Amino acid sequence: MEGKRTWLTPFLVAGTRHLPGLRSPRRCAGPAEEQHWTRYAGALLAFSLFSAVLLYAMQRLQRWLPFNPQGLSQDNVSPDLGFNTAVSFTTNTNWQSYVPEATLSYFVQMAGLTMHNFLSAAAGLSIAVALVRGFAAHSIKTIGNFLSDLTRATLYVLLPISIVAALIFVSQGVIQNLHPYTAATTLEGVKQTIAQGPVASQEAIKQLGTNGGGFSTQTLPTRSRIRRRSRICSRCF
Repeated sequence: MEGKRTWLTPFLVAGTRHLPGLRSPRRCAGPAEEQHWTRYAGALLAFSLFSAVLLYAMQRLQRWLPFNPQGLSQDNVSPDLGFNTAVSFTTNTNWQSYVPEATLSYFVQMAGLTMHNFLSAAAGLSIAVALVRGFAAHSIKTIGNFLSDLTRATLYVLLPISIVAALIFVSQGVIQNLHPYTAATTLEGVKQTIAQGPVASQEAIKQLGTNGGGFSTQTLPTRSRIRRRSRICSRCF
């Protein structure tokens, strides 16, 4: 969080070079970019407001956004539900009062909810670090740069761990795809719709960032579970 070189620096230098406040991965946010606590708090509130409005817009406009194989639209998200979800995920509350797989498209789940899982957790880490700086340096009037702290927390802490966790989840059979929902017929002849989607990537940051909510309300079948069911069914005949 202090801009020192780490083993991730060579991998992230290309991306961070063009981000405000992170022109050099070894020397982030110079003295001119340091913020007083009032400016730091203002940046946090402004960023949170912008991200909440953006998430609300994503939900209401999902009909025209990509990765929506089920054809979900603004009819699935009422204005009050969209507002509640946007504020909830922005503030790391992540309270869901809807059925995710029947309400939000893959794009909104990935670019909206999953992104907020990262950003809300990163904002919490940034505030904690800024608070420590304030206690540790009584004579200094600045406590860092919010945008730099937010970006470092995301790229250097949350993202690498989430990538590893998501790969582990996928290796264990957790679903990670953009396929349309699967229509299946049970042995009893009952029609069933099995939700698909990028589950592993969202569950990784959800668990890491202690976020609530989830990708689906139903128990999603993993590949290993499907194989076990197939073997059981084959023995029945």
